[in-house]
Amino acid sequence: MVSLETPVCEFNTPAIDFKLPGVDGRDWTLEECRGPNGLLVMFICNHCPYVKAVRERIVRDARELKTLGVNCVAIMSNDASQYQEDSFDNMRKIAEEFEFPFPYLLDETQDVAKAYGAICTPDFFGYNAELGLQYRGRLDASRKETAPEGGSRDLFVAMKQVAETGQGPADQIPSIGCSIKWRE
Repeated sequence: MVSLETPVCEFNTPAIDFKLPGVDGRDWTLEECRGPNGLLVMFICNHCPYVKAVRERIVRDARELKTLGVNCVAIMSNDASQYQEDSFDNMRKIAEEFEFPFPYLLDETQDVAKAYGAICTPDFFGYNAELGLQYRGRLDASRKETAPEGGSRDLFVAMKQVAETGQGPADQIPSIGCSIKWRE
């Protein structure tokens, strides 16, 4: 397992359109996912310890962001043939178990992850209402273990600012996680 850190946010980079199958049985596009005040695109998977450490917090933050007009979408781009835990059936099970309040989509070709420049799980891309990139940072101080309660909620605070002002914070701490498992 290789741990990687996300690059610095390139402000106002436009979101990339997609059409991907969701665990709910329908296809989703960028336009269908966006909220009136923004969109958080999350590259996650089922097997990564960094994602497992924050799954409940991702769900909590997604629910709270929705009340601010920011929708969320999660995309799984790993090569599931090498990581059975990341299979579509297991994606469905995880989405149900954790009651994901957002679409959980499969990027089987890995084209969407490549277009976004996603490098790890979790990798967060926070967009404003115009779908210009405003946040590319961490959820919080969690790593492979969940950070203690009461710490800074970096992603939530940043996306709240995006919802209210259209602009993300100038200072952002990169996310860290397992490398995306690319096909050979």
